[in-house]
Parts: sequence; structure tokens; C-alpha cells
Amino acid sequence: MTSIAVVYHSGYGHTRRLAQAVAEGAGAELVAIDAEGNLAEGGWETLAGASAIIFGSPTYMAGPSWQFKKFADASSKPWFSQAWKDKVFAGFTNSASINGDKQITLDYLFHVAMQHGGLWVGNGMMPANAKATTRNDVNWMGSFSGSMSQSPSDASAAEMFAGDLETGRLFGQRVAVVAQRWAR
Repeated sequence: MTSIAVVYHSGYGHTRRLAQAVAEGAGAELVAIDAEGNLAEGGWETLAGASAIIFGSPTYMAGPSWQFKKFADASSKPWFSQAWKDKVFAGFTNSASINGDKQITLDYLFHVAMQHGGLWVGNGMMPANAKATTRNDVNWMGSFSGSMSQSPSDASAAEMFAGDLETGRLFGQRVAVVAQRWAR
């Protein structure tokens, strides 16, 4: 049996909504990073017991939020003892711009996972890049290394694009499948 944790920071609610979609697809437990960059009580224990950890952060100023970075720096304690070695990892991000340097955030999340000796899962979806494609198609952002979403700067979390949320849900499913295969 595998357990999956989605650890994320969300500044304005958009990344939280994507985290919920990813967790729904993965059957995962949500572990929020608060506004001060800390986990709630029991958060570290949840991550220790998880077979897979999915990282999530908004992209701010060409990288993850400082709150996520604080969490990542604090993860040096499990790193030192190699406690997360051979866990399955994946990641997702959201920003207001179409590009918004989201790939840099996903690369950062990937490198944190590699520091821990983890195994990275990409989204495994073809991009929606044909002429008939609409903004609400799955993987409209065309990401391969993780799930990406875009939320206009003047849009609430409730106004997120359905295709981005479905991409997140399918991404979560993929992580769950890979975690289950790895656990065999």
C-alpha cells in the first residue's frame, strides 16, 4: 500500500486549488506550508511516512515562493539521514503569466527531490498544441516535467481554468500509479 503527500505553499489560493486537484487524482493527503514557511503539526511525520511526495509552489519572481524554499531548506534534516531516499517525487506550479518562468520552479522542485535521492515523475501527457486546441484542454501549458497552471492576475482561485485543474488531477493519478508500481 502506498501513501502520497502533497506538500505545497499557496499565496493567493490558486496553488492550493491545484494542490487539491493533484491530491484528488493521487488519493493524497494535503500538507500545507503556511505564510511563515512552516508545516502544521504532524506535517513532517506525514512526509516521513509517505511513499511519494508531490511538491507544489507558486512561481514568484522566476522561482518558488520563499515559503516553499524555507520548507525545502528545512528538509535538510531528513536529507542528512537519507530518510526520503528512493521515494517517488513530482511537482507542480502556478503563475499569472503563460510562461512566467514556471519551468524554473519545476526544475527547482526536481533538484530538491534529487538531493533527497528520490525518483521523479513527469506528467506523461502529450501537449495540447493543435489548431483545434482550446484553453481548457488537458496540458494546454505543454509541460512534461510536472503540472503547470496559469491564473490571470485578476482572477480568483475559483476562476481557474478547468483544463489546468484536470491536468493536475490526471497528473496526480499518474504519480499514484508510478508510486504503486515502485512499491511492488
